Amino acid sequence: MATLPDKEKLLKNFSRCSNWEEKYLYIIELGGRLPELPPAEHRAENTIQGCQSQVWIVMHQQPDGVITLEGDSDAAIVKGLIAIVFILYQQMTAQDIVAFDVRPWFEKLELAQHLTPSRSQGLEAMIRAIRTKATNLS
Repeated sequence: MATLPDKEKLLKNFSRCSNWEEKYLYIIELGGRLPELPPAEHRAENTIQGCQSQVWIVMHQQPDGVITLEGDSDAAIVKGLIAIVFILYQQMTAQDIVAFDVRPWFEKLELAQHLTPSRSQGLEAMIRAIRTKATNLS
């Protein structure tokens, strides 16, 4: 399975897409690169409230303090958005996640203006949930 790109490579790949149809296909491709979330992790405490689709996110803190994220969704584009959020938070500690503002990255990717309101709300719900979990760990 292919790995997820870093933030800069994500931005570069996004800019290479000639239109939003290609960008949506790339978002779906990124979702397909997420490791499969074990069915046992599809439980209530991992569910993200506020998403129209079903979304599960699991956060683990490594011994060195770095957070790893796992996630899944029943919708292909939403799963791709999860992958983008995970790329933005790659190699961060809980404190880094709490301090990091993802919104400028969404602006660079032009995500906000191309997502439906319900997907934008779901994206915000994912970020809030990750930041809340990170706050509880830091």
